[in-house]
Amino acid sequence: MTAQELRLCGLLLREHFGEVVAKVGTHLLRSGAQNLRTIIHETGISLDLVKKSLCVLVQHGACVFSSGCKGPGSPTEYRTSCDRILRILRYPRYIYTAKTLYGDTGELIIEELLQRGDMTMSSTVKTVADRLTQNMEEGRSMEYNEVSSTFSNLVETHFLQRCPPMGGKNDSATPAAPATPTPGASAAPVSTDLPTPESFPDCYKVPHVTLIGRGKRQLSSEDGEDQRNAKKAKMDTETHGDEGIYWQVNFERFHLHFRDQAIISAVANKLDQTSSEIVRTMLRMSEVTTSPTATCTKPLSANEIFRSLPSSYNIPRPILDQYLTLLVDDPMEFVGKAGESGGGMYVVNLHRALANLARATLESVVQERFGSRSARIFRLLLRKRHLEQKQVEDFAMVPAKEAKDMLYTLLSENLVQLQEIPKTPDYAPSRTFYLYTVNQLPTARMLLQNCYKTVANLIERRLFETKESKRLLEKSQRIEAILASLQASGAEPEQLTEVEEMITAPEKQQLEALRLHINKLDSAENQVDETIFLLESYVKSTTTG
Repeated sequence: MTAQELRLCGLLLREHFGEVVAKVGTHLLRSGAQNLRTIIHETGISLDLVKKSLCVLVQHGACVFSSGCKGPGSPTEYRTSCDRILRILRYPRYIYTAKTLYGDTGELIIEELLQRGDMTMSSTVKTVADRLTQNMEEGRSMEYNEVSSTFSNLVETHFLQRCPPMGGKNDSATPAAPATPTPGASAAPVSTDLPTPESFPDCYKVPHVTLIGRGKRQLSSEDGEDQRNAKKAKMDTETHGDEGIYWQVNFERFHLHFRDQAIISAVANKLDQTSSEIVRTMLRMSEVTTSPTATCTKPLSANEIFRSLPSSYNIPRPILDQYLTLLVDDPMEFVGKAGESGGGMYVVNLHRALANLARATLESVVQERFGSRSARIFRLLLRKRHLEQKQVEDFAMVPAKEAKDMLYTLLSENLVQLQEIPKTPDYAPSRTFYLYTVNQLPTARMLLQNCYKTVANLIERRLFETKESKRLLEKSQRIEAILASLQASGAEPEQLTEVEEMITAPEKQQLEALRLHINKLDSAENQVDETIFLLESYVKSTTTG
């Protein structure tokens, strides 16, 4: 874990869970696995706060616990996961994807699970139904059955999964408890190799939940406080058949969806929409049979692809064969041919597609930072692998002086490497070849660290902007709350106008400028995260391959 990752993790924890959790989380990231007593001693935080912080981190899957290094009976040790904390950055994208695929109901289900870490199905359905009902017209409400159906669809497509049982038992009769231990001095009987959700046989099995009814509106009057408390106590005692079965978001499934969308988008930009639809069909057909770490999909025959294409496209079989040949012959090699049976067997080259997308990202960065001529030299070195300076000048058609300056600039930024090949053992400069080259994987790793640094800077800037205008934002929120209360009670228009005028015109301009600036920073964070995801996927695919 690098310093940039540690800094970004600290900022994400502080923004979402507060200063204390951030301090405990970053301390564990920096120090590795530690027991409760050591954490308290080294952080200087009270026992109660450390316990609560660990519970929060474990609840959200950012921390795991196991028996100490001395074996059973030794104090439980806690360790945090940098990768899991960095996923917080992608929360808006997970929620937006759920909204795109499953509408408002899917969006709220994913949002609730991300906010709380894990929940039972019945609790999630009730909460989401109540929230949807709150935004509906008076007299309308959301049925529990509709929300349950969307929840089941999310499980069937593996976007949701059960939390693994804590005992490591794969017994279907034992319900999965939430991954939240009570931090203490003695170790729980937990194996060092914690079970993954996929190792649990009922990981994607939806329990039979007895939920009948509709979402309820929140009581806005103060007089209804006692009624709300009584109803809440009654709800807590109700049983629905899924007690102890907790669900969480399957981030890896979302990442596979993002990867597939990136490949489809690249094919559409390189060729056309029909080609991208063919690749989309191939990815959809093989998403269940292909391992997440596979370098390519399972072979599919042209006949199978033809039968599975959407009927709205009306692509004749000869045209499909031409498109498949075009995709196979394309230099980007998104699609490969694996055999001749069934009209031809075709695969989607997942690793090669990610490598080409990462390569295009590197070329784009060089072009934006150093200009089109430097990008031409960079592309040339990627294609030719090893070239002398004179060869670079000739192939890139760039004057010698400019080529020399550009190469040295790229070399100083570690985007280009210099390899020495001596003719004699003494490494004399006059008898040594100096070859320029680009190592794509180390360069991608370096750019990934720059992206982490960029996101951390964007978050710090946003927090600074918000802090500077804290008084004005609080005033705006108070006035909005007063207006909402007056509107609910049916106040006169004159009263509403009088309250609105409590914010002066210069303050309104300042608020508008602040909101615009923060929206730009948020948008920049999401755009950089797309680059981070692409580079992370490429690095992971290369290292596992």
